[in-house]
Amino acid sequence: REILRAVEQVIEAVAAKKNKKLKICVACSSGGHSVEVKKLAPVYEKYDHFYFTFYGGVAEEMKKTYRVRAIPNIVRQNPLSWIVGAVLSAHAVLVERADVVISTGAGIVVFFCVYAKLLGAKLIFIESMANVERPTLTARFIYPFADLFIVQWPDLLKYFSKAKYFGRLF
Repeated sequence: REILRAVEQVIEAVAAKKNKKLKICVACSSGGHSVEVKKLAPVYEKYDHFYFTFYGGVAEEMKKTYRVRAIPNIVRQNPLSWIVGAVLSAHAVLVERADVVISTGAGIVVFFCVYAKLLGAKLIFIESMANVERPTLTARFIYPFADLFIVQWPDLLKYFSKAKYFGRLF
């Protein structure tokens, strides 16, 4: 519950400064990352929001209920997928113009999060609960840009000096 409150405080601070309706992006890959971020739904569902993820069955299923922006998955061993992902992420950021981005990873979200931050969005990143001892590559990329960076295991605090630990989402 402390994680929910911390995320809610950032969102409320942004909402208080805006003269327009707040738009939130929930950026995550499918599987455990989306399960974790959906635990925050009571906080972000009060606002105009959309999901950013990669193409696939989960994204297609989500589109039946939610607004979803999906791009091809970015594969670490395929540099062409990075270029495509970078361009499509930039396009999604420019079209959507989210005020707040909430992310649990994984790699598909890196370009989107960085671009959104460069355009003025507040960035909230929650490191995956699955990583107990060492941070993910996604977390290491996003950390310098995050306004609120949350770890779910106290051992990860040693890697991120400005990270916050509030326990776990589950």
